[in-house]
Amino acid sequence: MQNYTLVRERTSVFATNKVLRNTYLLLSLTLLFSAGTATWATLCNVPYPGVFVSILGMFGLLFLTRSLCNSGWGILAVFAFTGFMGYTLAPTLHFYLHNFANGSAIITTAVGGTGIIFFLLSAFVLITRKDFSFMGGFLFAGIMVALIASIAGLFFNLPIFQVFISAIFMLLCSGLILFHTSQIISGGETNYIMATISLYVALLNIFVSLLNILGFFAGSRR
Repeated sequence: MQNYTLVRERTSVFATNKVLRNTYLLLSLTLLFSAGTATWATLCNVPYPGVFVSILGMFGLLFLTRSLCNSGWGILAVFAFTGFMGYTLAPTLHFYLHNFANGSAIITTAVGGTGIIFFLLSAFVLITRKDFSFMGGFLFAGIMVALIASIAGLFFNLPIFQVFISAIFMLLCSGLILFHTSQIISGGETNYIMATISLYVALLNIFVSLLNILGFFAGSRR
């Protein structure tokens, strides 16, 4: 019986490590693909599809990825989703490049800051192996409130309020990185495709939030 328990534990550890390894590999590749798509769309000044098409495409590709997450087609769906998100990010990058004297520095700093946040949070979970599953309900509720507040902020057009919302989103998405990484190493998440999507969305939101915060404090515009 003891030997059987040891075999099960070793099998569980091996499966968890495999999910984590596949998640980080796929996440790295999709981030590069998304960045390439965003760069191409920005340099070529590709027309923005509009808010309605962007939202429809985002949720449609998310649904497609979830539907195919247990097959090899799910990998293609992940690349389609992350590539599309990179494409829709182009107008934001174009805005910072053409409206701020140090726009390229702002974007580079946001990229570096996002990478550092992800590395530190992931390393903390992997080293301590702390269970952050208790944060799930709080994070979901917090994101819903932040989304409603951000929509309301569009009607007031107060830059400082948008910065505040961006800071809240950064904190919530940082919590999502802790939560999802914890789920992977504890065996709560066994599908590396869905784990990749979850981490990608968190990183994208952190990056955009950092852009908003840095842009607010940059001051000088062209």
